[in-house]
Amino acid sequence: MTGDATSEALPSRLGYLLKHVYLRLTEASALALAPFGVDGRELAVLAVLAAEYPLSQLEAAGRLGVDRTTMVALIDALEAKGLVERHRSPQDRRKNTVQLTPTGQDRLRQAEHAREEMERQFLAPLAPSDASQLVRSLQTLVTAPKGTG
Repeated sequence: MTGDATSEALPSRLGYLLKHVYLRLTEASALALAPFGVDGRELAVLAVLAAEYPLSQLEAAGRLGVDRTTMVALIDALEAKGLVERHRSPQDRRKNTVQLTPTGQDRLRQAEHAREEMERQFLAPLAPSDASQLVRSLQTLVTAPKGTG
């Protein structure tokens, strides 16, 4: 296979397409969130912690699909920025719960608005129905049991 044939085949490969769309989305996300002093992972933590009741670090890690060590580092960074606070759980003194501070709630609201606008602009080359279908299709793939298909 020549170099030209290989380079022509790449744009039809799902892995190639997903990787390059992800890289572009990550770059757009970083630019949109930079004014708020958070990155995409930190924003996801803030969104999860905005639950109707305080979550433990371990519960938040489970919802985000990250390991305990990564979660501690993320919470440490958000705590240093004044966006979250740790508290001892009244039900289990061995456990910390994590809650947004008022500053964290405000930052979440602002950064979520910026993220939503960035995603809208990112998907703008697609017809609105195609953009909605893409999101639904990706949600199906994320939630499908492993090994299906």
